[in-house]
Amino acid sequence: QVQLVESGGGSVQAGGSLRLSCAASGSIFSIRIMGWFRRPPGKKREFVAALRWSDAYTYYADSVKGRFTMSRDNAKNTVILQMNSLKPEDTAVYYCAAGRSYSYSGDDTYEYWGQGTQVTVSS
Repeated sequence: QVQLVESGGGSVQAGGSLRLSCAASGSIFSIRIMGWFRRPPGKKREFVAALRWSDAYTYYADSVKGRFTMSRDNAKNTVILQMNSLKPEDTAVYYCAAGRSYSYSGDDTYEYWGQGTQVTVSS
């Protein structure tokens, strides 16, 4: 089992920045991919970014490319999502996820999920 605990959500004005963290514990050795997803109000959950645990290679949704950066802190078994130039359409509940395969964009490929953290961007 893997436990994920997110932190860092909040409210910010458009153009601002927020930093989300996700701390992983438990059977870390089984993780191949870490991902961030979000669920905007009234919409389905969508892929935001992913990081391959073996070499920190990252993937991004087109909607966040160039604005969001995902990274990891190996010593703390933590992944970070740095969100810059935030827009109102980035408003959502953000979820951290961990998977045991290398697939990254489908939420059905992740076995473990955090509780979610709210990000609100006002115009």
